[in-house]
Amino acid sequence: MVDEQALAGLKVLDVTHYIAGPFCTKLLADYGADVIKVEKPGKGDGVRRMGPFPGDIPDPEKSGLFLYLNTNKRGITLNLKTKTGVELFKNLVKESDILVENFSPRVMPSLGLDYQTLKKVNPRLVMTSISSFGQTGPYRDCRAAEITLFALSGRMYKTGDPDREPLKYALNVYQYYGGEVASLATLAAVMGRETTGDGEYIDLSILETILGDVENQITWWDFSKEKGVRLNAKNLPLYPWGAFPTKDGFVSIQGVGRGEAWIPRLFTMIGKPELMEDPRFSTPQSRMDNIDEFNALLYSWLADHTKQEIFDEADRVRYPVAPVYSTEELVKNPHYQERDYFVEIDHPRAGKLTYPGAPFKMSRAGWAIRRPAPRLGEHNREVYCELLGYSKDDLVTLRSLDVI
Repeated sequence: MVDEQALAGLKVLDVTHYIAGPFCTKLLADYGADVIKVEKPGKGDGVRRMGPFPGDIPDPEKSGLFLYLNTNKRGITLNLKTKTGVELFKNLVKESDILVENFSPRVMPSLGLDYQTLKKVNPRLVMTSISSFGQTGPYRDCRAAEITLFALSGRMYKTGDPDREPLKYALNVYQYYGGEVASLATLAAVMGRETTGDGEYIDLSILETILGDVENQITWWDFSKEKGVRLNAKNLPLYPWGAFPTKDGFVSIQGVGRGEAWIPRLFTMIGKPELMEDPRFSTPQSRMDNIDEFNALLYSWLADHTKQEIFDEADRVRYPVAPVYSTEELVKNPHYQERDYFVEIDHPRAGKLTYPGAPFKMSRAGWAIRRPAPRLGEHNREVYCELLGYSKDDLVTLRSLDVI
């Protein structure tokens, strides 16, 4: 089955770190590509020093984030700031179909490893560069984090309560999204190469992937020239919308919007279908005008029921309501269990840990865990000796010269 994975046979050279780049190459590796991850000798990917760690004890071989982002990869060490290291890297490029890197734009050219140089080494190379702002433009060398990208994209301007400061989404949503788009772009280039015979260079800006995800914000400006505001669900005709307290937690309720067909289902869910005939609640505006009375009915019903009871009743009347799950509830959820979504990966240093599984399923050539994330330099001998033809004595020399 492993040999039949969709991307089996693709050879990927991975010079990425932290989240966006490693997630791109993880997606390729998990669907069968042979990914060789290149790390700095002695230090490795910076995400190795980010938690969580088992027992909350920092260990570069036990970072939960690193272990998740680097499944199915082989790992080597290589110092790209040495002349010998650069030559070794070029030899690896000759053997690769794809190169993915997410350094700042100045780094690869400064090492003599820009695309114009590397395509002479391997004319069929598909090289993907992931950066915060792209390889050109006045922002290209600026430092960035998830929150700064979220602000610059305009998405933050629309997120949060109108009476409070703007907010960002939790954690690193768009780092992962940038990695997903990069994997798609990379595979598109590989498909194009089958037609043209030539490689391709991909310049991916994480900021621009967010801009493409700002729904109708740009179009709204184009039509009306209005900046837009952060909206409060309680002041919108789509109310009720958002998270609401229940007997044992919270549920998320989809706003009814202007689709009044939803309203009878909502009233049926709370056991009061007759409210549809009540002039206080029969239209969006009347519900806004009588929001306190409306809330008294809704909150009272929610408080008398558990999340699961509400979910079941909402499903019965076909109204979009869902429990707000904790992580423990997610892992134990029967839906994910039946679909075999979560997987347990056994790492020689960190032990058995549970991770998200396949982002999509395929009927035949699908997703599989072939190996856990590599320890730092774990596959040096395998790659340098078996792939490039170096001897064990050569490795000793390269290590003494701080090349690997």
